[in-house]
Amino acid sequence: VQLQASGGGLVQAGGSLRLSCVASGNIFSIDATGWYRQPPGKARELVAIITGSGRTSYADSVKGRFTISRDNAKSTWYLQMNSLKPEDTAVYYCNALITRSTTSLYWGQGTQVTVSS
Repeated sequence: VQLQASGGGLVQAGGSLRLSCVASGNIFSIDATGWYRQPPGKARELVAIITGSGRTSYADSVKGRFTISRDNAKSTWYLQMNSLKPEDTAVYYCNALITRSTTSLYWGQGTQVTVSS
């Protein structure tokens, strides 16, 4: 199983970006999927999660600005990021609970998001 994250880049404060994460490989099912981020010099933190049934949860710092969604047919999930702030600068990682013969947590490789002031 591989998770491929994309969509990061450099954007001015107030701008928008959409991150995508695609899962590939021998997959039986994908349960919860999420996005985490790691700001420079800080620990990795949860940004948003969406369950297989579509329930979502967000970090307080991104509520009202970020939206997580998924396309189950494409094994893809997204993070729409609006009203970006310099403090959103981080490496963003996607992850997912994926069932093959057993259920395991998989991580993508990370994509850099830089927000300039």
